[in-house]
Parts: sequence; C-alpha cells; structure tokens
Amino acid sequence: MATRPAQADAHIDHAADVGEVYVPDTARAVVERLRRSGETHVWWWPLGEATDPADFVLLDEQERARMRRFHAPRDAAAFTTTRAGARRAVAGLLGVPAHTVRFGRRICPGCGDADHGPPAVVRPPVPLAISLSRTDGCGVLAVRAGDWVGVDVEAYRPMESEALAQLVLTPDEAERILSLPDGPSRTALFHRAWTRKEAVVKAVGLGLLGMPLNTLDVGPGQEGPLTVTHVHEGRTTTWHVEDLDLNGPWSASLARPSTAVPLGPVRLNAPA
Repeated sequence: MATRPAQADAHIDHAADVGEVYVPDTARAVVERLRRSGETHVWWWPLGEATDPADFVLLDEQERARMRRFHAPRDAAAFTTTRAGARRAVAGLLGVPAHTVRFGRRICPGCGDADHGPPAVVRPPVPLAISLSRTDGCGVLAVRAGDWVGVDVEAYRPMESEALAQLVLTPDEAERILSLPDGPSRTALFHRAWTRKEAVVKAVGLGLLGMPLNTLDVGPGQEGPLTVTHVHEGRTTTWHVEDLDLNGPWSASLARPSTAVPLGPVRLNAPA
C-alpha cells in the first residue's frame, strides 16, 4: 500500500500575512471545483532573449533579487517570464489581480526545512499544489487542488556522453535507449525518461534528495500514462505520470498522486 511522504501534512506558515488572510469567493469556488473534479491545469509559454518590463514589475522583491543574480540576460529573462507567466495563470484561474498573487515554499517533507520545499501559492492562501519548470525556450506551470504535483520540461538535445545516461537512467533503461542509433528516436526516448523522473521527484517534494534518478524506473518505452513507484527511506508512494504535448522541440511530463480521487483530466492551456 502506498504511503504519503514524511511530513506530508506540513503546512505553509502564513503568520507574516495574519492580517491578510481574506480569500475571495471566486478563488474559494475555483479550488472547490478543482477538488471535486480532480482536474489539473497546465500552462506553458515561450521564453525570449530579453526581460519584458511588464513581466519584471510582477515579481516580488525576492524574485527580483534572484533575477539580478543571473549572469546571462537570457537566463534572467527566462526566470522572469516564467515567474510572471505563472502569476498571471494563477491569477486568471482564481479570478484575482496578477500583482496580488504571491509564491512561496511549503516545508520540505523530508527534512522540515522551509527554504527548499515544493513551491506554493501563499497569497491568496488557498490549498493549491503547483510545480514550475523551464528549459531552453519554454516555461511550464502545473496547478491542482491538494498537496502534490510535479511537472518537468526539457529541450531536446543529443546525449553528448553515456555518463549522463548513467546518472539519469536505470540499467534496463540505459540498455534500451543506448542500443538505439544516435538520432531523433534515441533523443526523444531519453528525454521522455528524464522528464518523467523529474516530474515524479518534484511531485514527491524531495527533489534529488529523495530517490536517485538512476534507480527510478519510468518505463520510457511505454506510452503513457503509467504508474511510477517512488521509494525513500522505506516510504513508498505511487504516481500517475503522463506525457504532455507542447507542440515544440521539448519533452514534458506531469506527475500526480495515483491515489487521488478523482484523478481528473489534464487541461493543457494555450501559451500564457
């Protein structure tokens, strides 16, 4: 039987916002609808070379500080666009102004640290699980009611060495993928495996502190959706994993708890 990760009930500390706990009725209604339907929303958007001032003004002070630490303008722009796009998407979903949405982190379910737990919507304080990912040219956001969700996107790139495969793939996965000739099919299968694994470890909330990627079997030769088992310190969780078609040179995957009831549809929204 699957069990939830350690400290699965860890909550977000809203003490700093004790005077601002009002949740608009529109937001409450949306979260309740998502809870009843079990559906997950996914947004994606293209990433450009330069920071858009309209995106920058939506960032909070911590995000602006992080943005300024990027050395390459392209990386700063990717971070800014992803955060702003996520804020607009959540705002549109909940029916609130984008500038009022605030992101933070949940407590890490593994060690209890509040600095590297899964991302969360902390304003308005609603029970939404979110996951963010970005790669060359693309940013992605997944949102569902509840605690856990994971999404990952990777731009297709040829495997430059087998060493990367050994870090990411199980022995059986490596044997299957490396037996293919170098080319698009091998590249696509490798990235399917990679994004499925990353989506799961992000959904678990432990990231790479949990189960190593090269021990997590995600059946890249199988068409999704499929159930993936994650084990960490004797605790077992199972995840419903499916691939996302973003209509571009990217591989993307989504992971949700397989025990979610109901396990509703995935709403893939047009670029935000």
